[in-house]
Amino acid sequence: MADISLKRLPERTPVKLTIGLMPDLHARIGEYAAFYREQYDREEPVAELIPAMLEVFLGNDRAFQRRRRERSGEGG
Repeated sequence: MADISLKRLPERTPVKLTIGLMPDLHARIGEYAAFYREQYDREEPVAELIPAMLEVFLGNDRAFQRRRRERSGEGG
């Protein structure tokens, strides 16, 4: 184990993922991007918004977070 205080940084190379969306979901994501633009007076590409949306979704899913804690040995 190293004597350095800073832990080793995690892998940070982005992974490119191609997905198919149903037309109604694609339309809703477009609507969300427009809503985002209205709220922040800043346009962001949908491809930039989707990863942030997934982060929020996964971070707010309590059952998923609980399962991750259990699997990592943190308990409840």
